[in-house]
Amino acid sequence: MVELSSADEANFRWVLSIDGSSNQQGSGAGVILEGPNGLLIEQALRFAFKASNNQAEYEALIVGMLLAKEMGVQSLLAKRDSLLVTGQVTGEYQAKDPQMAVYLGYVRPDSEGVVCDVRAGACP
Repeated sequence: MVELSSADEANFRWVLSIDGSSNQQGSGAGVILEGPNGLLIEQALRFAFKASNNQAEYEALIVGMLLAKEMGVQSLLAKRDSLLVTGQVTGEYQAKDPQMAVYLGYVRPDSEGVVCDVRAGACP
């Protein structure tokens, strides 16, 4: 589904910002997809299952990528604040946990779809 690219941020017309979180009362995520000409799509997600912070980050990334694909996006810069998830997607870290490996397999570069450069950083 995702192909990682080393293209500069200026080359991306679409930016996906995500943030997932989890606590004792539940888990969820925020997804913001910014496109050309000021187009802004925001989604708040509340999960009906227990998830860790990193699982919530992956869920948000997957939702954002699917949304971008539905919008016909060809090139996407994904920003998030989870260094672990970013490191796993870029190949810097290994996904040792079996559930993280499943998420990683879903967003790996060898799948077809949106060209996506995943970077860590503060999300708006």
